[in-house]
Amino acid sequence: MLSVYVDLALGLVVAFLLLSLLVSGLNEAFVRVLSIRSKFLWAYLRDTLDGVGDKAPSWLPGSLRDVLVALPFGPDPRPKHSNQPAPADPGEMPATKTSDSMMNLLYARVREIDHRKRGRTSIANIPPERFAVAVMELAATENGNIPEFLNKLQRIDSPLYGHLKGVWESAQGDLDRFRKGVETWFDGEMQRLSMLYRRYVKWAVALLGVVVTLLFSMDGFEYAKTLLRDNAFRASVTAVTEAGPDAYNELKQQCTGGDPVPCVTELLSEPALVKLMGQAMVSVSIPAQGDPSVQGNFPVWWGRITTPSHWPGFLLTYVALLFGAPFWWDVFRRITGIKSRR
Repeated sequence: MLSVYVDLALGLVVAFLLLSLLVSGLNEAFVRVLSIRSKFLWAYLRDTLDGVGDKAPSWLPGSLRDVLVALPFGPDPRPKHSNQPAPADPGEMPATKTSDSMMNLLYARVREIDHRKRGRTSIANIPPERFAVAVMELAATENGNIPEFLNKLQRIDSPLYGHLKGVWESAQGDLDRFRKGVETWFDGEMQRLSMLYRRYVKWAVALLGVVVTLLFSMDGFEYAKTLLRDNAFRASVTAVTEAGPDAYNELKQQCTGGDPVPCVTELLSEPALVKLMGQAMVSVSIPAQGDPSVQGNFPVWWGRITTPSHWPGFLLTYVALLFGAPFWWDVFRRITGIKSRR
């Protein structure tokens, strides 16, 4: 009896794991194609280096709508790609503030780690050490005079001035301590930005979870019931070899037609997961002979979606997908006894 519940748990875990992997894969595909990580970083850098005002609104997403619509499809905050190495001369600080002056100066110092992606930078992560070196190189325009560099940042009204001023005062005039302080500050900012990014990703994953659940019309309760029914059917097939003609006649009554052998073969070769996936909007069938075929199941799919009795099962599947693929992989590993290499 215990094996029945183990099979049930394992079947549910595998289904939720596969669907969670699909959600994660779709999310990662959108992130890569639309360069979300890179845009998110440079939106933050634009706000931090050049500031936010009436004429220059914030580039960093302030709402879920900005992340799902404005950031992927709106104006690109990233600087244009350049395949030239960083100039030997750091260049002059802008005399007056422009919309992207400081950010372009920073990009000129870090573009060695860049490669082209549709004309824009693909940099999605700047190491804190590289950022600190870039700041020191920009300060070299004032012959290494950090106070004068900070004064110019103040004159162009860059928000970076307040952050670096506090770091410089803590360093007490020591350039090496100042560089390390900039590294620590920028590392903390990247951690904060990563937490903000993950918060938005959770909303995107939640939206994709709804889409995947409805697209496959995955009813968790129906799937569990199908697993138990398949287990009982397999038990009755096994009992034929032990119970003799009476069990065979009972099995024959369950299958339509005279010979139960084709019926048993067909049912055993079509597990519960395949049955449920076959009720998606578009399904793939693999016949015993011939090539696989893709077919649309819109009438059947729409009937399932609009049937209220399936909604609790859809809700169960959706909540399960919110736990994520790592959670279900850990549960699967514990049930099967697979040990982690770590």
